[in-house]
Amino acid sequence: MFFWKGDSPNMRFFSSLVRPDESTGAVMRWVHRIWVFFWLTALGAGIGLLSLYLTAHSYAAIDATALLQSYFKIPLLVVMNLLAPVLLVYLGFFLFARPWAAYLLSALPFLTLALASYYKVQLRGDPVLASDLRLLRTAGGIMDKYTFDMTAPVLVVIEGFLLLLALSLLMLRRERMSSRARLAGIMAALSLTLGCCFEYYPSTDIYKATANTDLITPWSAVEVYISRGTTYPFLFSVQDMFPDAPEGYRDSDAYQTLSQYRDADIPDEQKVTVVGIMLEAFSDLTDFPALGELSSVRGVYEPLHELEKRSVSGDLLTNIFAGGTTDTEWGFLTGYSEHEEFRSATDSFVRYFKAQGYDALYRHPGYSWFYNRSNVNEYLGFDESVFNESGFADLISIDEALYASDAVLVDYLLNDIDTRTEDDAPLFLFSVSYQNHGPYPSETYWEEYVTPEKTGWSMESCCVVNNYLAGIRSTIEQMRRLTHELDARDEPVVLVLFGDHKPWMGNGSSVYAELGVSLDLSTQEGFYNYFSTPYLIYANKAAKAALGQDFTGEGGDISPCFLMERLFDACGWTGDRFMQLQRATSAVSPLMHEDGYRMIDGVITTDVEGTAADVCERYLCAQYYREHHFTAAS
Repeated sequence: MFFWKGDSPNMRFFSSLVRPDESTGAVMRWVHRIWVFFWLTALGAGIGLLSLYLTAHSYAAIDATALLQSYFKIPLLVVMNLLAPVLLVYLGFFLFARPWAAYLLSALPFLTLALASYYKVQLRGDPVLASDLRLLRTAGGIMDKYTFDMTAPVLVVIEGFLLLLALSLLMLRRERMSSRARLAGIMAALSLTLGCCFEYYPSTDIYKATANTDLITPWSAVEVYISRGTTYPFLFSVQDMFPDAPEGYRDSDAYQTLSQYRDADIPDEQKVTVVGIMLEAFSDLTDFPALGELSSVRGVYEPLHELEKRSVSGDLLTNIFAGGTTDTEWGFLTGYSEHEEFRSATDSFVRYFKAQGYDALYRHPGYSWFYNRSNVNEYLGFDESVFNESGFADLISIDEALYASDAVLVDYLLNDIDTRTEDDAPLFLFSVSYQNHGPYPSETYWEEYVTPEKTGWSMESCCVVNNYLAGIRSTIEQMRRLTHELDARDEPVVLVLFGDHKPWMGNGSSVYAELGVSLDLSTQEGFYNYFSTPYLIYANKAAKAALGQDFTGEGGDISPCFLMERLFDACGWTGDRFMQLQRATSAVSPLMHEDGYRMIDGVITTDVEGTAADVCERYLCAQYYREHHFTAAS
């Protein structure tokens, strides 16, 4: 390289600075050490700055320049985003003695994280959390459903990455270090890295001190995250993978709480077939005035509203928005308002049905590895699970499942019911749909419900709404067909339908914004707009006769964890002791949101005191005990 050629004083000085030899004096060797320190720190800091730059440009609802400037108003926030890549550069330097290798060791994971979070925020409306590392295969399986545009911010980061790589090659050379010096450096860098990971990055006090709220809605999880960058909030989220017991938790107290109740059996004459269907991204858009005023949109939902009048119905107030499907799914199946990804057998309502002599079957026209469902279903107690690979692939491809799988799913469920004999055990049949999974095309549409001419909205927003409504119309038609088919059968069947979350509509929820939909979680309206999705509990004529219940009326607005309890109430069943505790809890607070929101006397609040607070605390402790003190033999 030309930098090392020539015999001018400047070249000799630069050569000694970059790579001293035996002839270099002591002063120059100290100058060299300062030079190395400067450039290693600069490389790590450069990685952190590129990550901040990309984060600031990830969310369309917030001005990128203003957000980027806001980071530097909080020096501690900048330090927390730069410190980790700097430390990893130093660790790599002592490990490999090659500055370019040290740079890559830090740049590749942190810039990959920044890019992943950038695209996830743009395409799904939420950032990358540490818990997402468990879902890498899931993420890989859906990547081909999205378009990853090479935007200007991404190009800037790629160019910055290459520039820093070039500087690591030009400004630093392979370092000559003794084994003792390298070992000491490795131990020092590793100690500092681990110390920061265990002491500073999980610190709630530091996290609060870095609050950057001027440009964001403090109740929006994605905005709170990106207001702190990507590197720092990601590392802070690692602790969420290993949740602590609720405050004040003691095994003995939780056991005593549950011991106040006794498990109750379902009477033999009331053991009817129970069918549950969780509908992907199912939402009633007529709840939004801008859409509810349009006859074309109301027409899509009229069959649903008619069905609701003949059912027990209400809204689920989920923990999630536009993603995280299994949070709602597992909440329904376990009764847990908060839970980890299950990695071992746990108690569940699936197991309760099995204890009552039911067969427990699971159906999903998606892949078995998605959210690790093939394993989790075993942990929950299902007897049999059928996925795209093991059954639905003969009927429909995974690509077709996005647009037409609900018809196939209904046929499959009806066949499950019809092939049973009088000698078979009663049936708990649960399914998760795949149709209507986002993203929804924004360039063209298949069916027309809204247009820019009629609404004043952009063509992009109209395309998203039209394509979503086209899928929902098809889904509602299939659910109506299912109820008609069940009514024609003599076998008593109870059906529960519910959505998992609101649909994702545009980066920064841009479509919602254009529709004038408030997503301000500080208000009850915004909370419902953000988290609510419909549910209904329907029974055919045979089930109404067998159970002596009419299955109509208001079911109330509840968390997904209380939906099975609401189903049991509609059937007139008591349930196990945990469900009885749920019933007492939901009477006080039917909303148990993981972010601390509760519903007290119809008002959503985070300020819960007195008896209500005690009831909620006992419930959280009991569910923690139930989840962590279960054996398959119990």
